[in-house]
Amino acid sequence: MNDQHRPQRPRVGCGGTWGHGPRYGTQPAGRGIPQGRLGAAEAGALVERALARIAQGLVERGVRRLVVAGGETSGAVVQALGIRGLRIGPQIAPGVPWCAAALPDEDTLHITLKSGNFGGPDFFTDAFAFLDRETS
Repeated sequence: MNDQHRPQRPRVGCGGTWGHGPRYGTQPAGRGIPQGRLGAAEAGALVERALARIAQGLVERGVRRLVVAGGETSGAVVQALGIRGLRIGPQIAPGVPWCAAALPDEDTLHITLKSGNFGGPDFFTDAFAFLDRETS
């Protein structure tokens, strides 16, 4: 496996921030193989469940800031984390605010749920930089 297609390791930085993956627009070769075998709906549901489990694991390990992309994925993550409500915070990009969510253990998670084509190519980097400015 060459470096271009090697999965990137998640990076957990200071303050419990998580980021993962290549920049927008890059797709590994063979991307359509799971959809061909499972069908688009089942492949999508499989990815949503996996990302929800990853989010759970990150929060269990102390991550308190997440950016979640995709409407269905956002719903799966919110449900998996047991979030019952969100306090809307400042807008990062048009239509995409940072939110604060009370976790079941009463700790606060800063989360943004980005669906569709909201934000530009640097949205994820910009989102965390924005929160850094707002909370420092």
